[in-house]
Amino acid sequence: MPALTIALLQLDPPGHDLDANRRAGEAACRRAKALGADIALFPEMWSNGYETAVPFGGAAENVYRHPDLWRGAAPVEVPDPREVWRGEPVAADSPFVAHFRLLAAELDMAIALTYLEAWDGPPRNSVSLIDRHGRPVLTHAKVHTCAFSVPEAALTPGDSFGACTLDTAVGEVRVGAMICYDREFPESARALMLAGAEIILTPNACDLERNRIAQFQSRAYENMVGVAMANYAGPGWGHSVAFDGMAFGPEGTRDMLVVEAGEAAGVYPAVFDLGALRSYRRRETWGNSFRRPGVYGSLTDPAAADPFVRVTGEGRRPAR
Repeated sequence: MPALTIALLQLDPPGHDLDANRRAGEAACRRAKALGADIALFPEMWSNGYETAVPFGGAAENVYRHPDLWRGAAPVEVPDPREVWRGEPVAADSPFVAHFRLLAAELDMAIALTYLEAWDGPPRNSVSLIDRHGRPVLTHAKVHTCAFSVPEAALTPGDSFGACTLDTAVGEVRVGAMICYDREFPESARALMLAGAEIILTPNACDLERNRIAQFQSRAYENMVGVAMANYAGPGWGHSVAFDGMAFGPEGTRDMLVVEAGEAAGVYPAVFDLGALRSYRRRETWGNSFRRPGVYGSLTDPAAADPFVRVTGEGRRPAR
């Protein structure tokens, strides 16, 4: 079976000019197509770069990571994201999204487009997967919004993890998505595997140090899925990465790494051997092979006990 190529669009963080972001995003997609991509994957919240309220490496994010605030010793009001990101949310049927639908059809290439989505209530942090015919086939809103960060704590979180069948030039592929902090919860990738995902697309916007990358690799290993993550470029950032989910081969242990970028901006193709992955999933023991869901009841218990009790910046317990 032909290989599936996912272009990781590791781009410089954009500003607040939606038209400029559209143009830069289109240029990146055209570069991805020239490199043979079947899917172009944007970093998190491309429509505004996520930079208005959470400066990269700035004080806002660092302050809201402080344990005293998490524990509620010094509650701080989290601003309404509709005020902080005033005028920046875009609807799923907006001209911005429509432009990339037309572009996907023109290029005969799927595009995983990220944006701050206008919603009934506070906006959502979303990715829409547009197929090569220009049709939206999956929209995922970030489920694990960063309750410790300004103002994402007040965004409307997503409420599910689902997969879709994506028609590509190399055949149909089951694809799911999770966004940034979603990947730090093993349940996210597990739910996507159970929904049939073979490939998990992961837009990202944070520093990717070795522990987060190893954690992401584990999501591929334990679920026997390919995973692809696109991050913003920049010092301490970058390192967009993909793993193919196949931990063992005929010679024994193998390196699952498909590609890892440095910190520079660029388009990085990640090539997945779908035939090999499907064969591996049919014979190995992870994923859903020998699970015992009947003994996992505590995984759906919303209660948190010490040492994991936290509050949001508003002094509330996170919604569960």
